[in-house]
Amino acid sequence: MSFISEIQKFKSLSIVGLEKNTGKTVCLNYILERLPSTGYSVAVTSIGIDGESKDQVTGTQKPEIVLKEGTIFSTSEVFYARRRLLSELLEITPERSSLGRIVTARVLRRGKVLLSGPSSAQALKRWVKGVEKFSPNLTIVDGALSRLSSASPVVSESLILTTGAAYSVDMATLVRRTKFIVELVGLDKAEEEICSAFDDKESGVWGLDVDGKLIDFHLESSLTIDSSKEDITGKSKAVYVAGALTDRFLKMISDCPRVKEITLVVRDFTKIFVTEEAYRSFLKRGGCIKVLQKSRLIAVCVNPVSPRGIVLDSDLLCEKMYEAVKVPVYDIVKNRETI
Repeated sequence: MSFISEIQKFKSLSIVGLEKNTGKTVCLNYILERLPSTGYSVAVTSIGIDGESKDQVTGTQKPEIVLKEGTIFSTSEVFYARRRLLSELLEITPERSSLGRIVTARVLRRGKVLLSGPSSAQALKRWVKGVEKFSPNLTIVDGALSRLSSASPVVSESLILTTGAAYSVDMATLVRRTKFIVELVGLDKAEEEICSAFDDKESGVWGLDVDGKLIDFHLESSLTIDSSKEDITGKSKAVYVAGALTDRFLKMISDCPRVKEITLVVRDFTKIFVTEEAYRSFLKRGGCIKVLQKSRLIAVCVNPVSPRGIVLDSDLLCEKMYEAVKVPVYDIVKNRETI
């Protein structure tokens, strides 16, 4: 099964870079170019700004986004005015970014564009729903680790992570740090009883006892837990954090005498804001984290070149990364003709 064929199984895709300069735009261009041109349409946007020719931080050259005929794209008014392609205007929405309203158009003649679309998970969710009227076969959201909400299952069904020497020039560290993110993406979905109990809870911290009764812990979020607070879990078999899961809350659950009997639940992996150290400690104590909504990770794409010019061994990096993450790993630049 080829890389592109696997993508075509889904209606939506997020591409998330674990650091700047990990090859996210190269990956996006590769996918856009190789998806079918006849009888298949794609809608694409970005949660940040993508397609700049030069990195504003490092000053290094960056690949620009190239869109072919028929592609639907959404960007800000400012960047739409600067497009270098011929397009048909489809819609201007009330949704706004810092660069103006969001414009949606269809490419009539191949060219380049800067993408800057909706800036939150809920806005992206509305965008995905909104572009359905144009009947795309696939919607693609270009994201970033700092805006991981773009990879939420609320937004897209499938996910590609890009990583590389910009994330760490030490191969062992790079593999370990990427593996941690992949582990979070791969967390199991909670049992149906737990999902049903917590699905409509948009805020707060909740419990489910052994009799299936809901418990309100009267906490606005995991951030409001007092570090000195005694065990709040009582007889809960599951504890749900509707918002962000933090180190402090994770430690509180870790220190519970019944930690092995409790399933800690979050909406999806993008809600987890814990260090690897705290996560490993929690697992070592017998803790378990599950999600209400699960993501499907299609692949990890690697860029062995750092902005400082350090180049890792691509074949060895792909080998070590695959051993760690157990999903397909690609260096698109080196192997673009074989995947």
